Amino acid sequence: MRANQVSKLTGLPISTLRFYERKKLIPHQLVTRDDNNYREYHDEIVGFLDDLKTLLSVGFTVQELSLLVNENEAAYEEKYGIVSDKIQHIQELQVKLEASKSFLVDVLEGKAGFQTKCGPLHE
Repeated sequence: MRANQVSKLTGLPISTLRFYERKKLIPHQLVTRDDNNYREYHDEIVGFLDDLKTLLSVGFTVQELSLLVNENEAAYEEKYGIVSDKIQHIQELQVKLEASKSFLVDVLEGKAGFQTKCGPLHE
């Protein structure tokens, strides 16, 4: 499929696809060239790009993703460490988010020391 089809299916602008290619985030196996030298993306690119968007959304940098995607860029142990660190970071964020959520529930119920007019109405 062509870039415009990939763009429509993934919601990514074509410029982003080109950026990902320049940064070597798209494995060469997923992109070939036709007889007219146009890029042809394999069907698997859609799932791959969805995964890439997920990884970016949880805080992976382009550099980290490049290391993960490219076979020769980093040793297994380094890749394992990058992913393990990100899992740890997400777990820490989950704890903080749960505490924030609990606090906000207390605010709404009028149980928090921080009171605001969004708390319950008192008769």
